[in-house]
Amino acid sequence: MVHIERVDLNLLAPLAALLEERHVSHAAELAGMSQPAMSRALQRLRDTLGDELLVRTPGGYRLTPRAERVQRQLRAVLPRLESLFAPEEFDPARAAEAFRVAGTDYTRVFAPAVFQRVFRESPRSTLHFRTWHDAIYDDLDRGVVDLVFYARSKPHTALRTEHLFDDRFMCLLSADHPLAGRPEITLDEYLDATHVIVGTTGERQTAIEGRLEDLGVRRRAGLTVPYHSLAARSVLGTRLILTLPGRLLAEQRSDPGIRVLPAPEEIRPLHYRMAWHPRLDGDLGQRWLRDAVRAVTAELPEPAP
Repeated sequence: MVHIERVDLNLLAPLAALLEERHVSHAAELAGMSQPAMSRALQRLRDTLGDELLVRTPGGYRLTPRAERVQRQLRAVLPRLESLFAPEEFDPARAAEAFRVAGTDYTRVFAPAVFQRVFRESPRSTLHFRTWHDAIYDDLDRGVVDLVFYARSKPHTALRTEHLFDDRFMCLLSADHPLAGRPEITLDEYLDATHVIVGTTGERQTAIEGRLEDLGVRRRAGLTVPYHSLAARSVLGTRLILTLPGRLLAEQRSDPGIRVLPAPEEIRPLHYRMAWHPRLDGDLGQRWLRDAVRAVTAELPEPAP
């Protein structure tokens, strides 16, 4: 960068015009400048490059050997500079982006439709889905992931967040559970029972434990599993209660061995969001991905009552 720092890059366009036209007036017209301004530019270019560049001859101006070499280089460099500074465009059909997203297996209620949309509209792009962990927001900070889906746990305020949709919690019980015949479960009955915990963060089901902690109470864990799908298969024939967002229960509602009841009203609905780092605000590929998520989640049907 020793040499370029002393050069006024605004001289590149006049230089290209002068070398192409080999005439000050014609170059001025081509570059949209006045003739005096082009003459001044030519003098500055001569001073900068230490070369006459254009030499008058009986047949008109001729390029010096240095000017000929500069012209050959400019023909290669200027299109690249134009591309560098031109406004970006994003064509998903031609793009080959590598999108990195993260979340728990709850995302199965909408992520497959997002994946289908991405591959339908941008078949050369790839998606990398990472599992949820305690330091996922640090991964956003470090650029390890681009987009995170979350519910209860809050990212730090430096990140961008956006609400996607809500879901309400339901309780799954074996059909022979003592509470299975009730139309609803009270909070006291809920706390007296033994539970399956979906350990999305350590051994905490953050959206549930966080709300119970706000109330100053705790529930008793009989079984802790890492995935919602595994948890749903674990209550049959037991005295366990599993609390899940209602959108996950399409299969369980038709199982005669399972009862689905509303969670106690003290357990408020789940507010599902996405988060990303501000540096990705203007990235056209990332904006397109977020738009795809918005479009898919906007079409989600309401969970069955």
